[in-house]
Amino acid sequence: MFYRLPTPRMSTSVPQGHTWTRPVKKEEEEEDPLDQLISRSGCAASHFAVQECMAQHQDWRQCQPQVQAFKDCMNEQQARRQEELQRRKEQASAHH
Repeated sequence: MFYRLPTPRMSTSVPQGHTWTRPVKKEEEEEDPLDQLISRSGCAASHFAVQECMAQHQDWRQCQPQVQAFKDCMNEQQARRQEELQRRKEQASAHH
């Protein structure tokens, strides 16, 4: 979380207190590309399960079922994407 410090003021009429302001989310901040990829893949739930398990156990070896489920989901998604790209390539070739 980022906090913005206010600009120092030269006026003595401003009471001196804490200088922290509320957290400010920058409009230009973008979602992490990896999070975007996982969201688009349809595997966000299994990814969340891995994260939850890791937070609970702090040991990836205890989270192998969740890791395997996420891996399987991503592999299936990648295979579907490859098939779609191949289909589009074939359709483009047939039209020329």
